Amino acid sequence: MVNHKNIIEVKNLVKKYGSFVANDNLTFEVKESEIFGFLGANGAGKTTTLKILSGLSYPTFGDVNIAGFDVYREREKVKRNIGYMSQKFSLYEDLTVKENIRFYGGIYGLSGRYIKEKTEDLLKRLKMEDIKDKLINSLPLGWKQKIAFSVAIFHNPKIVFLDEPTGGVDPITRRDFWEMIYEASNTGITVFVTTHYMDEAEYCDRVCIMDQGRIEAINTPSLLKKQYNAKNMDEVFIKIAR
Repeated sequence: MVNHKNIIEVKNLVKKYGSFVANDNLTFEVKESEIFGFLGANGAGKTTTLKILSGLSYPTFGDVNIAGFDVYREREKVKRNIGYMSQKFSLYEDLTVKENIRFYGGIYGLSGRYIKEKTEDLLKRLKMEDIKDKLINSLPLGWKQKIAFSVAIFHNPKIVFLDEPTGGVDPITRRDFWEMIYEASNTGITVFVTTHYMDEAEYCDRVCIMDQGRIEAINTPSLLKKQYNAKNMDEVFIKIAR
């Protein structure tokens, strides 16, 4: 990660729901084209953070800067510079593969010609030309996942936020999906991914481990394993969560 500048900067981020503190004073930064893993058990505060970073929710207080834009004052600019993929994939089940791609291209404000060319290129790359007219609800989960990710980066955003994108898919499909993440990172897109699969932490440049709304550790997987004298990230996580 030589000389890459920060594309996400978070300082003293707090998010409260009444007296419940979902994010407790988070401070971290993410570099350009980094694959940054945000790890933690369910309820650790990952999705709450993600919603704030992607302009879907306001912090209670703290400073958050995304791709050079402030999340309080420049939410629309934040949204234009990011892609987002949730666990539920946000594809329209009753539209075809091609219609979904075209629909999202329109939402991102891309020209008709660009959408047409890019759709053809995408279908070829995903080897999905044969199924372009099939409804999304007729496809296997792994295919939906690939389409959802491709749609999230269709407009070449600076950052893509992935919220537990590999939940419920088999290990081979998960591995294929990570190949797509590497490709996106190689083209300069910063990938911010939340997961509770600790083996996926090994695929990230750096990981941040959350527990009960707080950041407990942040570093490269190899340095975290060294620091916690652990064989793998599972062991690191168990030692932290205890």
